[in-house]
Amino acid sequence: MDMFESLEAKIKGKKIKIVFPEATDSRILGAVVRLKAEDLVDPILIGNVAEVESAAKERGFDIEGISVIDPANYDDFDGMVASFIDRRKGKATEEQARKTLLDENYFGTMLVYMGLADGLVSGAVHSTGDTVRPALQIIKTKPGVSRTSGAFIMLRGRGQEKYLFADCAININPNAQELAEIAVESAKTAEMFDIEPNVAMLSFSTKGSASSPEQEKVAEATRIAQELAPEYKIDGELQFDAAFVEAVAKQKAPESEVAGKATVFVFPEIQSGNIGYKIAQRFGAFEAVGPILQGLNQPISDLSRGCVEEDVFKTAIITANQTLVK
Repeated sequence: MDMFESLEAKIKGKKIKIVFPEATDSRILGAVVRLKAEDLVDPILIGNVAEVESAAKERGFDIEGISVIDPANYDDFDGMVASFIDRRKGKATEEQARKTLLDENYFGTMLVYMGLADGLVSGAVHSTGDTVRPALQIIKTKPGVSRTSGAFIMLRGRGQEKYLFADCAININPNAQELAEIAVESAKTAEMFDIEPNVAMLSFSTKGSASSPEQEKVAEATRIAQELAPEYKIDGELQFDAAFVEAVAKQKAPESEVAGKATVFVFPEIQSGNIGYKIAQRFGAFEAVGPILQGLNQPISDLSRGCVEEDVFKTAIITANQTLVK
């Protein structure tokens, strides 16, 4: 069983409700029809009903039995407006709320917040900001997590080899506290994918072999992460070779439980994370699945505007699995 077969087995038949705000896009429609047919999720499409039905018919998709909700004709729109105003705590007037909630991403995110759906997948048409902004304003981050972060699952050989890289997508230069939180959330994400979370806090230094503010930040983040989640194996600071290669680990960090055995790699800032996962993609022939948004109270997933139907399908499966993680 490969990784996605395992993920599908966990959610099949559980009727997990996932919102798709970009309901007239052919990639979304194709994925949604497959997800419904295979009983993996219970999709909710957001948009004008006639327009969605027309788009589906034109592209040859049968969406009978799939829920389509039009924000402009939603029965409990007044209740949603009141809930949004309360959640924004004075940052939105009623007039502003009514206008904002006609936006498919805000409307869909409110369905998740109000417990009418379990997660949301967007970004095939919208920018990352358009997808993430409503999530940060409405869903918000978990207690003890100051920022959301973006992780990639790196797969090779039908998922026989799998690792997690973070943060490669969201935070440009996290401080020590934020980096520690990213490490803990990454460990939780790894468990969702049946990856034993041996977390390496990466640097250009191993255990003080160099000294600089950059190295000190990672060392401090390691200390904080170990305090936040003593149940996980988290160690640093480690160079990549010390984290990954057992022979190097024995020389550079012989007392580390993680060195030479790392499966989760936490990069010190986004430049190295972004470069690192793309090197693994292009030189190492790894498939990069993500970014998976971590640290939110409820799962919201951001697609690439260059995605294909298969990306939407897989992202929805991941999002549904995130609903199972406490």
